[in-house]
Amino acid sequence: MADLRDVLIDHLVDARAGWSMGSFGAVAEFHQDWGEYLEADAPTMFVRATPRGAMRLNADMVEQVVPVAYETLSAKPQRWSHGVALCLPERDSAMEARKVLTELGADAEAVRPADRKAVLYDIGLALPQCDFCIRTGDADLIALLRAHAGRSLFEPGNPVSAALMAAHPHRVTLTRIGRIEVFQKIGGPETGGVSPAGPHTHLLPHLLRSGRTHSANTPIPKYHVPLGYLHPANPVMDTLGRDLKFDIDAHARFQALFERFARPDLPLLRKAVLDALARRMEPDDFPAQSDRFSRATVRITLRQQYRLAERFGSHTYFGLVSQWREVLDRVSDGAETDADIPGHAAAEWQDPATLAAAG
Repeated sequence: MADLRDVLIDHLVDARAGWSMGSFGAVAEFHQDWGEYLEADAPTMFVRATPRGAMRLNADMVEQVVPVAYETLSAKPQRWSHGVALCLPERDSAMEARKVLTELGADAEAVRPADRKAVLYDIGLALPQCDFCIRTGDADLIALLRAHAGRSLFEPGNPVSAALMAAHPHRVTLTRIGRIEVFQKIGGPETGGVSPAGPHTHLLPHLLRSGRTHSANTPIPKYHVPLGYLHPANPVMDTLGRDLKFDIDAHARFQALFERFARPDLPLLRKAVLDALARRMEPDDFPAQSDRFSRATVRITLRQQYRLAERFGSHTYFGLVSQWREVLDRVSDGAETDADIPGHAAAEWQDPATLAAAG
């Protein structure tokens, strides 16, 4: 199989794949449409930009990235999500963790040359692995930002967050492995209360308050931190969360990544489930799993086999998988599921100052 560098390049030019960088509760996503005009396109340098957003992976950091392929349960029984977390050891992942609004100067590293004179501001979220920034050339907004530099967005009465939601500056997430830039409007009242399709950001203080660097349902190795994610095409839903007819090619493509980059015991567990199904073992005889990632792997394997059998399999096998799911995939534990597309179900940004005032 191709090495990680080739995997990243292959997915960069695949419009079905998405990317994200940030932390738990503050993240930027880059997506593109088939045939969308490219303002920058240098796959071997890990650069891509469209009129709606841009991304760049730092080519000199790719060899240091620890990839972790994972799958997560959906609350909807016909679905699951998947991705590849792009991690670094904790000691190598730290950013500035500024706690207040800070002017950083002209964004000389912007992906597009036209954006390199605009001013970059860290909005002060104190994230361990990401500097969450905005970028603007608007003189009035710059004046407001300079007047309130050194203040926390979480101070009650701070007008900056509301001003950003009204002005829609570019959002820029900076990590040790690269950056994502979003040019579209901030999801909120002007976008119907949801994130726009394509590149967008999420700023969700109730998740930030958890202090986590990632979802508890993602099996990140100890002493490592995910800085970004590759989101390959999902075989059962599109990027807007709409159900798809099962895409066996997308499924097979991710399974190859799962075999290579997942926590080593999880592909072996998947094989054990498939072997037990082939031997027509009773589901009650299959060993119980002790951790959430193993339980999720069993349940997701059964969901995948159900979708495969539904479309391609025999009536007998479909009945067998259904029997197993009745026993092993009937658990309803919200803590072990993730939202399919978390930013599209609610306002993209929530005002930190307003939430702080409300307690």
